[in-house]
Amino acid sequence: MFEMWCLHIPVEDRTPFERLVEYVERTVKSDRSRAPDRPVYLVGESVGACIALAVAARNRDIDLVLILINPGTSFHKSRLHSLSAFLDLVPDPFHLSTPQFLNFLTGNFMKMSSTFDGAGQALSEITTGLLPSLMFLADILPKESIVWKMKMLRTASSFVNSRLHAVKAQSLVLASGNDELLPSHEEAERLQGTLEKCRIRHFRDNGHKILLEDEFDLATTIKGAGYYRRSRQTDFVSDYLPLTAGELEKAIDRDRVLNFATDPVMLSTLPDGKIVRGLAGLPREGPVVLVGYHMLMGFELGPLVTGVLRNTGIHIRGLAHPFMFSESSEQLMPDSSHFDLHRIMGAVPVTPVNFYKLLSEKNFVLLYPGGAREALHRKGEEYKLFWPEQSEFVRMASRFGATIIPFGVVGEDDLCDGGKRS
Repeated sequence: MFEMWCLHIPVEDRTPFERLVEYVERTVKSDRSRAPDRPVYLVGESVGACIALAVAARNRDIDLVLILINPGTSFHKSRLHSLSAFLDLVPDPFHLSTPQFLNFLTGNFMKMSSTFDGAGQALSEITTGLLPSLMFLADILPKESIVWKMKMLRTASSFVNSRLHAVKAQSLVLASGNDELLPSHEEAERLQGTLEKCRIRHFRDNGHKILLEDEFDLATTIKGAGYYRRSRQTDFVSDYLPLTAGELEKAIDRDRVLNFATDPVMLSTLPDGKIVRGLAGLPREGPVVLVGYHMLMGFELGPLVTGVLRNTGIHIRGLAHPFMFSESSEQLMPDSSHFDLHRIMGAVPVTPVNFYKLLSEKNFVLLYPGGAREALHRKGEEYKLFWPEQSEFVRMASRFGATIIPFGVVGEDDLCDGGKRS
C-alpha cells in the first residue's frame, strides 16, 4: 500500500528552511521504517525541490527518488533575485502593481505589453484599474510574506548548492522552457552534470507552474524516464504500469501522420490456414512470442503495437536494446526523452531474465532478432534478415509452451526505395 504526504506552507508561515527540511526528513524516516525495501519519492517544485535535495544530502543511506520541478537552486541567477531586493523599497499595496511583480504573477505580461506602442502608459492604466483588487489581494499576500518567501528561497538555494556533492539519490529534473521566474532549462543541464544519478526532461512550451497545466502528466513523465520502481532495483517486467487512455492516445497521435501517409493494413492467418484482413487469427491468451524483422528505421513498430492494442485489447511487451534504458542514451541522444514512449508502452531490455519473466507471466512478447542492425540496413539489404545463427528464444518459448508467431512487413522499404518494386 502506498501513502502520499503533502507539505503545505501557509502564506503567513515563518518556519525557517532548515526546520522544513527536518519536518520532511522525519516523515521520510517514518515511511522508510514501515517499508524499508520500498523507495521514497520526493516531489518538489521550486523551493520544494530544494527541500528534497537537502533531505537527500542529509540521508544518503535512504533509498530516495527525487522529482525536481523547476528547482530553486538557480535563484541567484533568476529574475526573482533582483525582485527580492526591489520589494523592500515598495510600500503596500503597490508591491502587487510593479512591473516586476506583475511579471512574477503572469509570466509574460511585460513581454506582451512591450509589443505595443505606449506600453508604459498602458501599464499605468491597467495598474490604476486594478487598484481596488490589489487592496484585497494585499490582505491575502502581504509584502512581508512575499519578502519572507524570497529570503527563504535565497537561503534554500545557498544551502543546497553547497551540498549537491552529497546527493546520491536518483534525480529527475523537469524543466519548463517558458519558466518566467527561474532559468530552469540551464539549471537542469547544470544539475545533470553535478548530480551523480540524474536525468532531465525539458518541456519547451510549459511555464513555471507546470503542475497546474492541463497537458502535463507527472506519472506519465516518471514512467517515461524509467524512474518508477517498487523496490531497490528496477524490475522492468513487474514494475510496469499499463497504459492509461491518455497515454495510448498520445502514442497513436505520434504515428498519426505515418498512418495517414501509409494507411497500413494488418492481415492474420486463421487456424484453418485462411488469410483474413484484421487480427482475428491472433491468439487471445499468452504466452505468445511475435517474431519479426525490421523495416528501415523500424517505423513499423509504433503502428504495429498501437494497432494490436486498439483492435484486440492485447498489450504487447517489446524486447528492446539495453541502450534505450542506459544512462548513455540520456547523454548521447539529442533529445533525452527520445525513448520515453517505448518505456511507457512496455518495452524492456532484451535479456534472458526479462524474456523468462515475460513468458512466465503469459505476456505477448515482441522480438526482433535482427535488432538495430536490421532497422539500420543499407541500400541493397532490403528484406534481408540479420538474425543470429542460434535463436535461443525458441528454446525458452518451448519451455513455457508459448505460441510463436512469425510476421513480416511489406511496403516500407519499397516506398523508401522510390517504389521500384511492384
